[in-house]
Amino acid sequence: MDAPRFRGIFCPNVVPLDEQDRVDEGGLRAYVDWLIDRGVHGLYPNGSTGEFTRFTAEERRRIIEIVVDQVGGRVPVLAGAAEANTRETLAACEHYAKVGADAVAIVSPFYYALSPPGVHAYFDEIGRNTPIDVTLYNIPMFASPIDLETVQRLAGSHERIRAIKDSSGDVPAMMAMIDAVRPERPDFAFLTGWDACLLPMLQLGCDGGTNATSGVAPELTRALYDLAVAGRFDEARVVQGRVGRVFDALFGEADFPEGFRLGVRARGVEVGPGRTPRLQADRDADPARITRLRDLLALEGLA
Repeated sequence: MDAPRFRGIFCPNVVPLDEQDRVDEGGLRAYVDWLIDRGVHGLYPNGSTGEFTRFTAEERRRIIEIVVDQVGGRVPVLAGAAEANTRETLAACEHYAKVGADAVAIVSPFYYALSPPGVHAYFDEIGRNTPIDVTLYNIPMFASPIDLETVQRLAGSHERIRAIKDSSGDVPAMMAMIDAVRPERPDFAFLTGWDACLLPMLQLGCDGGTNATSGVAPELTRALYDLAVAGRFDEARVVQGRVGRVFDALFGEADFPEGFRLGVRARGVEVGPGRTPRLQADRDADPARITRLRDLLALEGLA
């Protein structure tokens, strides 16, 4: 296919909310610019870090429209298009193709556990009908896993299925997947969603990542990617350590993905609290949490 393989760090951005718990369009536009100015290679709205399940279908569509418009072609937009059934997912694909997204990411069916043949049937129907390029999204902690055989079959039969985002953190499984798929599909991209192993994933052949840390510390994830691509692995290992410390702190500060939202606020970008049901005591603790994260980020060279 003519389209280049996805490469680099695609940010699964949080969505700013206003005091009435509505999507803050101005805040989202400003945050998109902030991320691009600090080096992300692409945007990935409506991902897990973006709390896609907590927005309505109408809100999800509006989020993509805002991001695509604000990006203005500066970087690719990988739009999260996962819905609860095949028909609605394909409707989202059609809408995101129409508004100018570069591709969509679709999580394996969630809530109801499916066997590998069931997962294949789901993506097979999408592959036969999608008007836009598709990235498979494997996140076994939340959804039915996408196994190697399924990836091979889909990559071998659908040109529109052009990448996988894997958030399992399973390095040997990723290596086996690249070895099995890339010889037949050199245009197929492999992206890791697990920040703690970004460097080893890049070393074994991944094209980049969709990393939640990039929404808080885009400078670090970009530096790590650039060093790895340049083969400067000793320096990259130092940066991987910094990414890992930030990642662990953000994960540990609050229920996912609220810690990452707090991290964005610690960087001085006001995005408000997420839609997670939270005790008032948790909300009252936010200022202290933001201060702790601001101090940690400062130690890692991030003002």
